[in-house]
Amino acid sequence: MKAIIMAGGEGSRLRPLTCDRPKPMVPVANVPMMEHIVELLKQSGLTRIGVTLQYMPQVIQEYFGNGRSFGVDMQYFIEDSPLGTAGSVKNAASFLDETFLVISGDALTDFPLPQAIDFHRRRGALATLVLTRVDCPLEYGVVIASDDGRVQQFLEKPAWSEVFSDTVNTGIYILEPEVLRYVPEDRPFDFSKDLFPLLLQKRQPVLGVVLEGYWCDIGNLTQYVQAHRAVLAGQARVRIRGRQLAENIWAGADCQISPRALLRGPLLLGERCTVEAGARLEDGSVLGDGCQVGAGASVKRSVLWRHVQLGSDAALRGAVLGDRVQVLKGAAAYEGAVIGTGCLLGEQSVIKPDVKLWPGKQVEARCQVSSSLIWGTRQARRLFGLEGVTGQFNVELTPETALKLAAAFVAAQGAAGRPVGVSADAWPAAQALRHAVLAGIMGAGGRACDLGAATVPLARFAVRSLELAGGVHVRVHPDQPERLGLLFLDRQGGNISRSSERKVENLLWREDFPRAAAGQVLPGDVPPGLRESYLSYLAATIGGSHLKRQRPRLVMAFDRLNLEWAVEALARQFNLSIHNLDHSLPGQLPRSWAGYQEMLGRVAENVRQQKALAGAILAPSGDRLVLVDETGRVISDEMLVLLMALVIFKLRGGPVVVPVTAPRTVEDLARQYAARVIRTKTALPDLLEQILRQTENQDGRINQMLLNFDALGACLAVLEFALSRGLTLGQLVEEIPAFYLHKRSVFVPWEARGTVMRRMIEEPEGGELELLDGVKVLHPQGWALVLPDPEEPVCRIFSEGVSMEVAEALTDFYEEKIRQIAGMRKSG
Repeated sequence: MKAIIMAGGEGSRLRPLTCDRPKPMVPVANVPMMEHIVELLKQSGLTRIGVTLQYMPQVIQEYFGNGRSFGVDMQYFIEDSPLGTAGSVKNAASFLDETFLVISGDALTDFPLPQAIDFHRRRGALATLVLTRVDCPLEYGVVIASDDGRVQQFLEKPAWSEVFSDTVNTGIYILEPEVLRYVPEDRPFDFSKDLFPLLLQKRQPVLGVVLEGYWCDIGNLTQYVQAHRAVLAGQARVRIRGRQLAENIWAGADCQISPRALLRGPLLLGERCTVEAGARLEDGSVLGDGCQVGAGASVKRSVLWRHVQLGSDAALRGAVLGDRVQVLKGAAAYEGAVIGTGCLLGEQSVIKPDVKLWPGKQVEARCQVSSSLIWGTRQARRLFGLEGVTGQFNVELTPETALKLAAAFVAAQGAAGRPVGVSADAWPAAQALRHAVLAGIMGAGGRACDLGAATVPLARFAVRSLELAGGVHVRVHPDQPERLGLLFLDRQGGNISRSSERKVENLLWREDFPRAAAGQVLPGDVPPGLRESYLSYLAATIGGSHLKRQRPRLVMAFDRLNLEWAVEALARQFNLSIHNLDHSLPGQLPRSWAGYQEMLGRVAENVRQQKALAGAILAPSGDRLVLVDETGRVISDEMLVLLMALVIFKLRGGPVVVPVTAPRTVEDLARQYAARVIRTKTALPDLLEQILRQTENQDGRINQMLLNFDALGACLAVLEFALSRGLTLGQLVEEIPAFYLHKRSVFVPWEARGTVMRRMIEEPEGGELELLDGVKVLHPQGWALVLPDPEEPVCRIFSEGVSMEVAEALTDFYEEKIRQIAGMRKSG
């Protein structure tokens, strides 16, 4: 006996899950629906199978092939245009030369099919309908049959007023080949609407047999989720792929599950899944092959397809996610939400219940999506952020993306004649992207200069000293170590301009960059002695004679993998005794900048206990610094800006470049030294551009570029300067007048930010306005700056007053004003 699987369905009610595949290929318990049907037919002794196809037929053909790897023999029959259920089966008439069974490829059942076949043969029927009983028959064909099984009445999808039975047609039929004579060839023709009523009219033997077992016509998303729960609960007797880890918990091969993760069945994990510490998987969830669940993430009643990645603290509740969906840190999706293949949910974004995202959509950080996205998008406005391009490694920022970005950078810079430097942190993930960047530059016909493992200050130095066309530095994100960043440098070693960033983005989106032929690829350069040249530059700039004579002890916290070579070399150069408090193990992710700042108490305590000259914390990238003076006092970020300005004022009278957020004390100091202050926007590229302009041709002297963007160099330069004046670090800081600065961030929806800034200008509620960056309002006893964040839906408030009470009052006032304009209530 043969079988026919009807697999031509488009599955429109299952969209967006069926946007890129036919409905029979949608997985149930990590296996395509149709594969469960093939397995049932094989177990029932039906191994000669015809398959009718219409929508995306190649997907099914490529997966099943000739069927032999599934233990069956399969042939395919493709409709050029829709023929209806009966018409599609007649299209396979050449295959159907004996009694045959028809079954849908997009239902899930464990019916004992041999019982129906035996009933059909014993009763001599022309057509036998397999029936079942359901609680709600509205979505099915209702059937009334006599005690002997003869079908008497048939009604397709009745209203409640028309319901006359709870027995419904399952779409599984046993038919004799003669039945196809009643099916016309020139128009669509259905079994339930057309053929069976016609057979009843002609008094042909149409019988029905009620079978016991599980059956679900997966016609919509609710039924799709219910089918998974039925499989996990054992209601649907289908084979679950994987070994049983505990009661009602199954997992495929090569899964890595932290012992500190919570797994509560029923639960199914595919192969090669990773579940980190603190993650919670429970209550009937299914994860496909290659899924990654970050620390603290929570999944309940949800179905995840292959290679879904959940960031830390992400939450899924009753959601369905397609292949390769990326759910970033803190994002959430709730009951009935369906996320199509390849979507990305930004950090702390929320997908409200029953919302559907069609494939490839991107949702911005903190965005709340309350309506389905089909043709539109919630895509990030720009690829470049505050400092280059950042993203989670192998999620947002893959080697392929890095390669294309590098090629676009070469095209944007017109750098074919001069080499582009490429460097990276010492961490393996950063090094992987460094190789991709090198390949992108060379593949675009550019010249690449491989700078190897380096810090950000070393990369900037190399671009300047080697007179390169620019540079690309790959680094671990200082605030989120699971993310990496590509920093693009201009010929001066500064960040490229915004116009250059836009040019790179445009070239990337259009893929409008050269692709060199094999004979056009240029060899890469590896400059010798780069680290030695950099260390010689630092030694010559700092001088260090007073450090050498005092032979001081310094307490530090720094990343050994990235910075130990430089720290140890300069310690030998200047006779320093260095005590590093960071004891991170090799192979761990680097500590975040916030993690290093949590060590400030230990650094301060050790400075006091060891009577050290000072303490310092250095970021792994080498360009962020916190200083601690000899008393254990931590020098704040704002105080550090003023300290660096004071050093420049004392050395040569300025000018000094500071961001618009710097305290007014810097102008007081400038007047004391008859110097000039240049204020810039807060964005790093603007600050860098101005500092580079002012420090041009100042190599060999302590300058603001060194003090602001080289943490190790700045630390030693400030200490050498203080010692040269007979001062300790604390005494030098005491020369800076007191100031009172207060900061706060206020959530403002993206769509309200323009209104907020306009109203701030129209209603300043104070004196003079400054519009260099954001809106700065000058008051008699201070000032307040409202600055929209370029990457998050927040406005940042910076306030300075004659006292901390005044500064806090200004912050409170402008927070309330922002909330009123945006129509928000104050939380708490």
